[in-house]
This record gives sequence, structure tokens and C-alpha cells, in this order.
Amino acid sequence: MNALRGMMWLLIFQSAGELLGRGLALPLPGPVIGMVLLLPALRWPAVQEPVSACADFLLSHLSLLFVPVGVGVMTHLSLVSQYGIRMLAVVVLSTLAGLVVTVLTMHLLRDNHPGTPAAPASAKDVDV
Repeated sequence: MNALRGMMWLLIFQSAGELLGRGLALPLPGPVIGMVLLLPALRWPAVQEPVSACADFLLSHLSLLFVPVGVGVMTHLSLVSQYGIRMLAVVVLSTLAGLVVTVLTMHLLRDNHPGTPAAPASAKDVDV
């Protein structure tokens, strides 16, 4: 029963995100806005406990969520054989681009944040 309350909370926040996204013509998807709204609400035990129970239930059945993807791949196997190398290249390149942007952002934030000690250049610079 607690997991159903958690699902209710998740759907309420997703719906609120959809309403805000469409009503204010925001450039973000409704579920993303809903997750941003959910984040501060998780401090409240009336939301946190049911959502936690729902998350545990969904994670325990996570493998079932891959079945539709597998069926879709099997249905469109001719497209995968035709464009498979291109899709693989796009996935690899976009993953690398995301990693590079993340690393550059972290370096930029670390270098611009005063008081953060810089990492030692080598192991012999570390005092033991």
C-alpha cells in the first residue's frame, strides 16, 4: 500500500511538471520539472517514505523494463543491421562528448572556487 502512495506522489509531481512546462512554455520536459519539484519534497517524511517504498519496488523489477526495448530491437532488426555501425558511433561519440563536458565543467568549477586545495602533481608531493 505504501508503494502505491509513492507511485501517487511520483505521478502528482510528474503531472505538476507537465502542467508547469506546458502552461509556462518552458523548454524542459514535464517529467524533468517534476523531478526538480520532487527533490525538495523528499525532505518531508510523508513523501519520502512512500516514494522510497515505490523506488524499491521498481528497482526490484527493473529487468522487466528492458523487455519492450528488446522487442523493439527485434522488430526493427533490419534497421539495426542497416544503421547499426552509425548508431554505435553516435552512442560512443555522444558519451565521450558528455564525459569531456563534465570533466571541463568540473575543472572550471574547481579552479574558480577559492579555498579548494589543488590535487598534488604526483604521489611524492603527498605528506604521509
